[in-house]
Amino acid sequence: MDFYLPRLYIFKMIRLLILCLFIPGVLFAQEEIRKSIYFDGGSYYIDQFQAQELSDWIDSIPNLLDKYEIQLISHTDPIGGRRYNEWLSRMRSEAVFTLLLGKDIPERLIHVKDWGLDNPVYANDSFEGMIMNRRVDVILHPVVF
Repeated sequence: MDFYLPRLYIFKMIRLLILCLFIPGVLFAQEEIRKSIYFDGGSYYIDQFQAQELSDWIDSIPNLLDKYEIQLISHTDPIGGRRYNEWLSRMRSEAVFTLLLGKDIPERLIHVKDWGLDNPVYANDSFEGMIMNRRVDVILHPVVF
């Protein structure tokens, strides 16, 4: 029995090494990275401070174009009704989309989901919750080959 234990261990280590070499990302997959851009009520204007923060954040991620796809998820508070919030959600994601294009990020890497007032992450029954829901989440999803 002692004779087979080392060989079995070596066989498992070789198999693990082969997995690491031929299937990169399976064992060492990166997690998503997220940044949120917040807006005033009824606005889709991105102030200079947040625009610069987003730009610096994008610049800080090595090999972004090779390693990630970008998802923009926009949210609103419920003030103004469904149609208005669908429009506002779309305008907010377009504003962030335009900033990303200005950073020479190809359009094909950016995917957009406008939630509007549906699917809020924070409770809209408080002022603080509504403030937190006025945002676009910029999510970097690792590309696994």
